[in-house]
Amino acid sequence: MATATAPDHASASKAAKRPADQLPDATLIGWLKDMLLIREFENRTAQAYQQAKIGGFCHLYTGQEALAVGTIAALNHDDPIVTAYRDHGHALARGMSPEACMAEMFGKSTGCAKGKGGSMHMFDRPNWLFGGHGIVSAQNALGTGLAFAARYEWEVLGQSVEGGEAKKKVALTYMGDGALNQGVLHESMNLAGLWSIPVIYIVENNGYSMGTAIERGTTMASDLRKKAEAYGMRGEIIDGLDIVDLYNQFKPLVDWCRQEQRPAFVDLKTYRYLGHSMSDPQKYRTKEEVDQYKAKDSIDRLASQLMDTSTDRAKANGGRPVLTEQAFMDIQSQVKAAVQRSLEFAENSPAPDVASELYSDVYLNPMKNLSPIADYTIGAKNPLL
Repeated sequence: MATATAPDHASASKAAKRPADQLPDATLIGWLKDMLLIREFENRTAQAYQQAKIGGFCHLYTGQEALAVGTIAALNHDDPIVTAYRDHGHALARGMSPEACMAEMFGKSTGCAKGKGGSMHMFDRPNWLFGGHGIVSAQNALGTGLAFAARYEWEVLGQSVEGGEAKKKVALTYMGDGALNQGVLHESMNLAGLWSIPVIYIVENNGYSMGTAIERGTTMASDLRKKAEAYGMRGEIIDGLDIVDLYNQFKPLVDWCRQEQRPAFVDLKTYRYLGHSMSDPQKYRTKEEVDQYKAKDSIDRLASQLMDTSTDRAKANGGRPVLTEQAFMDIQSQVKAAVQRSLEFAENSPAPDVASELYSDVYLNPMKNLSPIADYTIGAKNPLL
């Protein structure tokens, strides 16, 4: 006689409490729309660059969309973030208007940095994005400082310097895997571990530091958590290709860091479909490797999940999918129209007035007679931000 097995209530309860399961359908559809926006924005950015409408360095985020959207979704709006120079995706995921982002790409005065920063320097203070930064790993010290400032407000001052009651925050600092070998990261992690600073160091591990495979230039590439252990902080490895799984693992980590006011380190696996920059011939990898990752595309994966009638979400919806094929097509049309508007806006916006803008918003408190030919001033705020 077979013995009946008791149901595993603990496992069932654990599965039912996954963070993404608690979110409304509209949130997941919003994730899909945000990822499509980043993908389309980068596609049109590449075209504009090839037409010489965008100059300078240009690093596209194509393929890594789930990483930015999924991690930022786990934050509160006023949690500060800072990133490296592959930053268009983070800016759009954080809420920057496509117009302000594209105008900055074009070097126009209506851009988020008034055309002074370009591709690598997206700033959006109202959305707590403290910029993309061109010096490898320099943003890690800044991210650590942002987290320290937030904890100081909560623990020491008891109020925000902007007014109101201070609260526990978490700062995110994103980096490419090439930043792992820069001294400033280790100095920052040492202080974060020593002083218990609530910052999460996120390695956007796409496998290549420019054109060098990570295992050729970084120790313990097979388990980067060892670097976190050295500084007494929590380390995690997360798959960044599936946004739902990413959120399910990353959200509890953010909540833990916020509550405990402790630092963490995340090796977030992702992949970029294009080269390191627009000038990269990509001779260090094969087409077959790229195609292998494209077959696991994060946008296609989420769309398939939302259109699947066999999921728990669909069953709770009376057997209807969260997203119909027509609704998916409508979202794609909306995204393409939004990016087209941003291109037209950038094309029609004026270039910065060099005579005045060269000396505005450069120094906060300039020294007297710093420039022999002009005074440094604070310029007008960008209405798009």
